[in-house]
Amino acid sequence: MARVGDGVRHLRAGSERWRRRGRELSALSSSVRELAQLRDVDVLLERLVERAHDLVGTDITYLSEFDVRTHELRVRTTLGTTAPTFPGLRVPPGMGLAGRVAETRLPSWTSSYFTMSQAPHDPQIDATVAAEGISSLLGVPLLAGDEVIGVLFAGNRIEHAFSPEEISLLSAFADHAAVVLQTARLLARAQDAADETRQAYDQLARHVEAMERASGVHSDLTALVLRGGDATAVAEALGKALRCRVTILDAGLTVSTTASGPGGAGSPPATGTDPAARDLGSNPAARDHGTTPARDHGTADPGQRADAVRRAVDESRRSGRCVPLAEGGREVVVAVVAGRTLLGALVLEQGAVEFGPVEHRTAERAAQITALLSLKQDALAEAEQTVRRDLLADLLADDPQRRAGVAQRAQARGIRTDRLASLVVVSLPAELRHSAARAAGRAAGPCGLIGEHADWVVSLTTETDPAAAAGLVHTAVRRALGHPVLAVGAELGEVPDGVRGQVEAAGACARVLPALGVTDTAATTDEYLPYTALFGPGEARVDAFVRRVLGPVLDWDAERGGHLLATLAAYLDNRLSPVATGRALHLHKNTVLQRLDRIGELLGEQWQAPERLFRITVAVRIAHLTAARPGPA
Repeated sequence: MARVGDGVRHLRAGSERWRRRGRELSALSSSVRELAQLRDVDVLLERLVERAHDLVGTDITYLSEFDVRTHELRVRTTLGTTAPTFPGLRVPPGMGLAGRVAETRLPSWTSSYFTMSQAPHDPQIDATVAAEGISSLLGVPLLAGDEVIGVLFAGNRIEHAFSPEEISLLSAFADHAAVVLQTARLLARAQDAADETRQAYDQLARHVEAMERASGVHSDLTALVLRGGDATAVAEALGKALRCRVTILDAGLTVSTTASGPGGAGSPPATGTDPAARDLGSNPAARDHGTTPARDHGTADPGQRADAVRRAVDESRRSGRCVPLAEGGREVVVAVVAGRTLLGALVLEQGAVEFGPVEHRTAERAAQITALLSLKQDALAEAEQTVRRDLLADLLADDPQRRAGVAQRAQARGIRTDRLASLVVVSLPAELRHSAARAAGRAAGPCGLIGEHADWVVSLTTETDPAAAAGLVHTAVRRALGHPVLAVGAELGEVPDGVRGQVEAAGACARVLPALGVTDTAATTDEYLPYTALFGPGEARVDAFVRRVLGPVLDWDAERGGHLLATLAAYLDNRLSPVATGRALHLHKNTVLQRLDRIGELLGEQWQAPERLFRITVAVRIAHLTAARPGPA
């Protein structure tokens, strides 16, 4: 009976063990099916550790992942740990229980970690294990073929001898989990590869689209060169192709042309509307167009914007490439140069098309085309100016035969000499006259004649008012050169025979005015006719006349800080009345009389005789026109 009882108990124990084994295998199969549905590797690792923890029922479960570059095992996911140093712990090759499992590709365990002798210890690992309080530890490999992809651990904080069933269960779970993990990794890599392929395709498609746009722009710009287009056409073609706003700056870095293609960055800024923001560039030669500097409407300080544009243009001029206007901004700048000469710049504000290398190269080619067109236009303008200069030279020639055919030749250029009404003589140093002639030509328009003659630049215009003609020319040349300009206008008279005489008269006035202290103004010959008639072309004679007539009075004022000249001028202006002179100067009558007595002593008793008084009056007027004018009494 005892043997029968032992047999029954043995059968019951075996049956219970198999039922438990069945439940564990069922749980294992269920866990593997759940894991197989996951595709995110990080989530899969966390769930894998959770299921292993539930199956084995240990205090701690964690997974160390194998690093193929360093051959280290790094703790990737944990459950049940408390030490902050445990996650991320790295195990060098061959060290600890993890190193043994990785090398042997077999399960390995110990019931007491710190007395373990089958694997070498590492001080850092031992310190972390001690901080976690781990005593017994079981590790099984995660194998993908012959490759170890990780080690799965189950541990207790008490000494525990792992049974063959526990080792077998964790090993079986690890085998299934390794397949699922490797599959998930391969799928993730395949997805990454697919994403990279899609991104490469998208990038290739964008590149092809950009190349097609660049090819279209190149064709359009080539056509512009062949049919004689201008900067405006370049801006329009570039803005249309790149769907952006394009601003073309002239040599002075002021806006000359703006165009916005479909999908561009808003409406183009109007030119000539912001005088406070003028003179963006350092070159004054382009400030005669009445345009405004390139600017960002969202920029509070136009000066900072101007400095940024200048710096970008200088950098682009050195490199020949597009330069961002601001860090991380949507605008790029490319200089328009011919050799070492700066002709202007292009400013592109990104719109619907994102700027990349192809768009930058397209803008750089557009800058080259703009330079070519600018040089071509300059050459045409210079040729036209040469023809007009020759016509003017013939018109001012001594030979009547040369003057005779001017009207017919001028009419062939679209110029009606019978409509020329005013002339302007511009006095400037010789090195500035060529640039002044170009600026005066823009002011005179297509119906005028402009050229250099003798010591002047001469402009014949259809403007009927000589003062208005002189003002227009003075403003244009002054802006273009940034230099004092003396412009004298006169009525033209009979064309062609009366032109030379009028030019000589205006030139004589231009010679006299500097001696009167007038060097930067627009005037007419009629305004200064008395002085021109008196002194003709000699400036030195003006100073000599003033010294001869008023020398003692000027010396007295200079030596004593007196006001005799001012008193004399007020006396002449107030019809020789001492009382009226006193009121004008806010002086007592007796003071005026004392000063007049002193003037009489200096100029002589007969200084108020009609002839003497006329000369004195002229000399006082000239003295008051000079720069060294006397102060108030």
